[in-house]
Amino acid sequence: MTHLLTVRRSICITLLWLTGIASAWGDSVGERIYREGIVSSGAALQGDRGPGMHLTGATVACVACHRRSGLGMMEGASTIPPIAGIYLFNPRSRNGDDQNLPFVEGMRADRDPYTVETLARAIRDGIGANGKPLSMLMPRFRLDDGDMAALIDYLRTLSPGSVPGVDPTALHFATIITPDADPQTRRGVLAVLNEFFADKNHFTRAQSEHLHSAHRMMFKAYRRWALHAWELHGAAETWEAQLQAKLAAEPVFAVISGAGGHNWAPVHRFCENAGLPCLFPNVDLPVVSEHDFDSLYFSRGVLLEADLIANALTLHTPANRILQFYREGDVGADAAARLASRLTHRTLISEVLKPEAGARELATALSHLRSGDVAVLWLRSADVSHLAAVPPADVSIYLSGRMAGLEFSPLPPAWRSVTQMSYPYDLPSRSRVQLDYPLGWFRIRKIPIVARQAQIDTFLACQILSDTTNHMADTFVRDYLVERIERDVDHRIINAAYPRLALAQEQRFASKGGYLVHFANSSGPQLLADGQWTVP
Repeated sequence: MTHLLTVRRSICITLLWLTGIASAWGDSVGERIYREGIVSSGAALQGDRGPGMHLTGATVACVACHRRSGLGMMEGASTIPPIAGIYLFNPRSRNGDDQNLPFVEGMRADRDPYTVETLARAIRDGIGANGKPLSMLMPRFRLDDGDMAALIDYLRTLSPGSVPGVDPTALHFATIITPDADPQTRRGVLAVLNEFFADKNHFTRAQSEHLHSAHRMMFKAYRRWALHAWELHGAAETWEAQLQAKLAAEPVFAVISGAGGHNWAPVHRFCENAGLPCLFPNVDLPVVSEHDFDSLYFSRGVLLEADLIANALTLHTPANRILQFYREGDVGADAAARLASRLTHRTLISEVLKPEAGARELATALSHLRSGDVAVLWLRSADVSHLAAVPPADVSIYLSGRMAGLEFSPLPPAWRSVTQMSYPYDLPSRSRVQLDYPLGWFRIRKIPIVARQAQIDTFLACQILSDTTNHMADTFVRDYLVERIERDVDHRIINAAYPRLALAQEQRFASKGGYLVHFANSSGPQLLADGQWTVP
């Protein structure tokens, strides 16, 4: 009877496949099963890893182990194999040199191919194509025939194929500059990108014979890099349409670095909707969305600084008034809102400067401070340079490092020892050796340093992209690019201004902490930490 039910089930799956019902379901149902762990009825996916190990929903979704690309991953000492259709159904290679199968770790070119029936058996019962039990890491799923057909159909769509921005001789990348980006940041970022791409292409070797997937060799990519600078214009509500037109005219594999101002959200949204990796843009206010995938940032920018200051105020400051100073229309407004959301039990007052306000208006706003107050300055370098010669007496002062220029902030001498500055990087005294590499690279190539931190971050982003594409061999898939960065970034030795970079699934910010610091003396960039590295 059990054998008869199995045969009937296999016939049903095959008929669904042949009649095209699976394709109709696979566009939505298969993807939801794979990514979210939700079956066609809307119920949670059910799976078992053995007696007493029942799993449901997103925790057992295929994406958790096999990733969005379906190309698998390394999990500790375990290798999670690819389950994109081309790897499942590809005929066995007689001699291990299958020239039509893109190389990924964990692939098995020498095993028997799955059929629709044996794959359904593997998913339900944990029996491989060779008839042997699969690892207990692989759950045994409870799927009816319709859901099974939809899932298998979706696995076929994951197979690597033609990717926009990848041609036989070049990898195409874009960098995006928004109209509200600082002009010096724009200039510095483009200078680094252009020089890095020229350097990369200078050392690109000629194409060799087709690579054999079974031969594990690093640094196989021979394609040149092409950079497309996408400069946006006009109102923010038009940026997505501009980017769609640019992508249609100049297909690219990914977006690298770039420069933004107060509003990066339209760019972030465009990249997520297009499934286009956007790697480490230079923005003070990134978009925080735990369910997004394609956008990676070095840190949460001023939002991280707000959390660092909130922690300090919660731990060390009595319940006095907190006055926040920022300009209307700048990222300081968002940082102030973040701080307020963290300190709901405190009295916070906003002192908002109009965009056209000058030094006199700033002095007037600061005159509202009273003895015992806390002042949080979300101000740019230009405003910081116009602070009064003497700070207000008996006031605790906090300053945004990113906005004010970090250790090169023009903070007046009398303010330097009494102001705590948020600093979301490694201390300069500890990162000096690591920074010698990008700074030396700039010097040798005669790149003017006009936006120091943005240029350092751009160089680091290019290095990460270069290392990752080198190890992708010829398997250029956008989702796989993001997944490889997630996996490999915490193995880096040189991280420039960051003590450590690390990403996991659903983590979009590679550096997660920072310091509160103050200046060591009345002049010079020397900083002293006011505590340990903190991850708020």
